[in-house]
Amino acid sequence: MFKTFRILFAEHDKEIASITKNYLVTRGYSVALCFDGEEALQSFRKERFDFALLDVNLPIINGYDLAREIKKRNRDIPIVFLGAETHQIEVIKGFNVGADDFITRPFSMEELGLRIQAISNRAKTNEKRLHIYKFGGYTLDTLHHTLIFNGQEKKLTKKELELLFLLFEYKNRVVERSVALKRVWKSDNYFNARNMDVYIGRLRRMLRKDDCVYLENVHAVGYKLVVLGPSAESV
Repeated sequence: MFKTFRILFAEHDKEIASITKNYLVTRGYSVALCFDGEEALQSFRKERFDFALLDVNLPIINGYDLAREIKKRNRDIPIVFLGAETHQIEVIKGFNVGADDFITRPFSMEELGLRIQAISNRAKTNEKRLHIYKFGGYTLDTLHHTLIFNGQEKKLTKKELELLFLLFEYKNRVVERSVALKRVWKSDNYFNARNMDVYIGRLRRMLRKDDCVYLENVHAVGYKLVVLGPSAESV
């Protein structure tokens, strides 16, 4: 087990929390234990975590709302819910907010450990595999922040990368200005909007080398990355 693997564990029942944390530590994980959703969110904002294990019935901020906030900041982090709820609607709600699994009580520590290991291994595999994206003659490498065309690499800034990847995710569909501003700049105020226009101009110039790829303005709505021919794909 990787000693640096860091888990955010939020559980309102202190006895269960202590038993579970001790077990996870014996498995080699580093665990930050919180007893309410507000404490867990503050911890997540301050530290780096590889995994989140959340009780659905947390005080102050419940597990579902906590998961939403976590996903806003790191959409790729695996999340597993712990709960006594067995109603299908509650389980579906968990998956709808971005959970990778929903474990109902009672459960064995061994089962919990195996599920965490399986999900974290899958996440690592996906992370290694899904960082190269092709569209037209371009290759976007999100790991190394580069846009490649005919073997020539263009280094991207963090904002250029985030904006281009967002447009790629919506390829051949419109990305509303407000969506792009909130996703990349975290606010849709006037100054950020003007800033985004500058970045759109930069990206448009980068994409001039392939006639099958262009960045289109959709008046008063947003932008669209148009990719003609075979659809864009990850490799």
